[in-house]
Amino acid sequence: MNVYLADKLPAAAVDALESFGCTVTENPGATATELASGVGDAMVLIVRSTKVNADCIANSPSLSLVIRAGAGVNNIDLDAASRRGVFVANCPGQNAIAVAELAFGLILSADRRIPDNVADFRGGVWNKALYSKADGVYGKTLGILGTGGIGREVIRRAQAFGLNVIAWSRSLTPEGARILGVERAESPGAVAAACDILSVHVALTADTRGLVSREVLAALHDGALVVNTARAEVVDEDALYEELSAGRLNAAVDVFGGEPEGKGGEVSHRFAGLANCYVTHHIGASTDQAQIAVAMDAADIVRGYMQEGTVRNWINRCRQTLAPWQLVVRHFDRPGVLANVLSELKSAGINVQELDNVIFDGKETASCSIQLDAEPGEAVLEAIRSRTDEVISAALLQSAST
Repeated sequence: MNVYLADKLPAAAVDALESFGCTVTENPGATATELASGVGDAMVLIVRSTKVNADCIANSPSLSLVIRAGAGVNNIDLDAASRRGVFVANCPGQNAIAVAELAFGLILSADRRIPDNVADFRGGVWNKALYSKADGVYGKTLGILGTGGIGREVIRRAQAFGLNVIAWSRSLTPEGARILGVERAESPGAVAAACDILSVHVALTADTRGLVSREVLAALHDGALVVNTARAEVVDEDALYEELSAGRLNAAVDVFGGEPEGKGGEVSHRFAGLANCYVTHHIGASTDQAQIAVAMDAADIVRGYMQEGTVRNWINRCRQTLAPWQLVVRHFDRPGVLANVLSELKSAGINVQELDNVIFDGKETASCSIQLDAEPGEAVLEAIRSRTDEVISAALLQSAST
């Protein structure tokens, strides 16, 4: 199996892929424009931040699996992948600690103005009088939007520093909040109204785009800090810029709109002119610990695909086919049995949406569950059941999806 790496992965992950029998092509400087011409005969494409657009997928005839070596998959055209039957998988949770460490580092840096301290010292300026003025974070309230792996790691660190935590997530229940030791809010706006520091940890989806809206930002009190180590698009950047320009809020972000695609070069952004905004270079997941964990997880997804035919963390799988009928065929485990069953369904114009075949101990018999888009008539069922040398039984059930 040929595997194309469009971003740099640790040597241990490359070694693991090769030990599975993969032929690995490494092109860590690849850009979206370059990938648009295709990835040759590669069956698997692994990326970190490099964009995978529809042209890349269309021009890669052998491509069957794209793995995001990280959590978010907004850099991959999921619709194009689904139309071509290309699996998309990710590696969630492996970089949670790294992102949480950066988020908390930004919180402390903003409070103590650490970057400005360093910049002045390197420039030959001593200004202890200015930099001695800091509030401290102990006893303040940290607002968390998103209580997934990263959000939970930030909560742990905040509690160790003596911060009170109020949190919101669509999935956060009162019991879940009790276990985490946080106050549960009913909405992002309620979090903003109650906190001194707002830290964002949600994935970018259609529902979370613009989640930190103009109204949410307005609910923050004067002098509050906004921390974004998630995705730029979850925050209304125009509204944030207005608040920062007015000096009402402070910010520390690892992501921003129009971020350069490459790993180096020049950058120009309106946040650069704001003394009350610290910006890091989208490095949240970029620790050696996190990158090794993520890369090895990506390699293991390839192993599972090669050896077991399954894709762990499959993102673009249809969650519910809505097929109204399920045909359960218990059969002898012999060549051609399922082909004959499917042939009968095809002749009746019935589409198979999902199929799961499992083998019993002894490897003589099996059971196949087939999700159907229409009800097979009695004649079709009888044609299947009549193959007594192949079929043990065939039962038609109402699907649980209806």
